Amino acid sequence: MANPPRIGVLNISDRASAGVYEDTPGKACVALLREWLATSFEVDYRVIPDEQPLIEAELRRLADDSGCCLVVTTGGTGPAPRDVTPEATEAVSDKLLPGFGELMRATSLKYVPTAILSRQTAGIRGRTLIVNLPGRPKAIRENLEAVFPAIPYCIDLIGGPRLETNEAAMKAFRPKA
Repeated sequence: MANPPRIGVLNISDRASAGVYEDTPGKACVALLREWLATSFEVDYRVIPDEQPLIEAELRRLADDSGCCLVVTTGGTGPAPRDVTPEATEAVSDKLLPGFGELMRATSLKYVPTAILSRQTAGIRGRTLIVNLPGRPKAIRENLEAVFPAIPYCIDLIGGPRLETNEAAMKAFRPKA
């Protein structure tokens, strides 16, 4: 039997990586993925500080060495000087998918006017889809819920494993054959 697909979850936070507070954003991502995916998968999970070279190295490791079909990052997408997750994602991606960030910002604007400050993006590295999410669990759910219907099909298109969703919790979109 083939190995289950791997999904990377990377929480980017100076304070969580230093143990100042609990890593709730990363745990929230894993819980959502377990709720929404019917396909069993392994998680490659890390918490690292907001350092662009470290983020880039970790994204490369998750895609190239760990073989993750999907990597979701949390945090580092705001306008503050240390928020460099989008820059790291852009640096390691072969292609950018700006529609992910556009939809996430549009979704967040329904809840907070400061959504225009968000810089979430997504990109493809080889056969890995990288999606940048905000750092708060409520916003993670809102944003990931908006873009997730397109994620399994995107992974199909880049040659990754087929991910099936738990239809009662999350319906993925795939064109009719």
